[in-house]
Amino acid sequence: MFLFLSKLLPLFLYPLGLACVLMVVTLGMLLWKLPRRLAMIPIFLALAVLLMSSNGWVSNSIVRSLEYQHVPRGELPKADAIVVLGGATKPASSPRPWVDLSEEGDRVIYGAKLYREGKAPRIILAGGRIDWGGEEPPESADMAAIVELLGVPKSAILQEPDSLTTYENAVNVKKIMDAQGIRRILLVTSAMHMPRSLLIFQKQGIDAIPAPVDFLTTDRDLQSMQNSPQSIILTLAPEAERLKETTRALKEYLGIVIYRLRGWL
Repeated sequence: MFLFLSKLLPLFLYPLGLACVLMVVTLGMLLWKLPRRLAMIPIFLALAVLLMSSNGWVSNSIVRSLEYQHVPRGELPKADAIVVLGGATKPASSPRPWVDLSEEGDRVIYGAKLYREGKAPRIILAGGRIDWGGEEPPESADMAAIVELLGVPKSAILQEPDSLTTYENAVNVKKIMDAQGIRRILLVTSAMHMPRSLLIFQKQGIDAIPAPVDFLTTDRDLQSMQNSPQSIILTLAPEAERLKETTRALKEYLGIVIYRLRGWL
């Protein structure tokens, strides 16, 4: 139940859900025949929420505030294992011919790249799958198929197929590390997800070196936003993709608050 509620309730705090709530409030006020001028306040607030969260300046700023916390300075050191967190694949459900990579699929590719560069002799793929029907294989199996295709031998792959949250990722990976005598890991996840993930792994006493990937913002993006009046105007214009990125960033900040309240970081 906690998992279900943790997915459902925050939806009404994110920009799109909050805007919908405000519009429902407006409808209710009109049905109750409250003054029209008063009823217009929630609808204007909803419009403001959508416009702000879908423009490039707001989206880029909030995403960058997370992604640039753990940018590697120089070459990554070697470790005993590479840990790749799930949330990066889609199952091979019909009509997909095979496993699909999602936007976060860079995690899997980068993990395999680090292995092939000799950064660690083993790779731990951590992630079950939230499947309310309970029929799909764990995501760790999907990631294993992909890294094998990229040249990682099966003997070097360890799977953690049971976790459904980042906290469970850390707890279960710690058990594997203790059983395998692994002391130090390279932690691979999306740059936006790294601040929360690193704190959770460190809370478990894991010596984790951040190896972020899947950056949504870059230095070049910031420069291009300021190049001309045209780019400034286009950056301010609402766009669905920016709304999605803002929502992802807010989800991470909300996750940090909730995880801290539960004592997980």
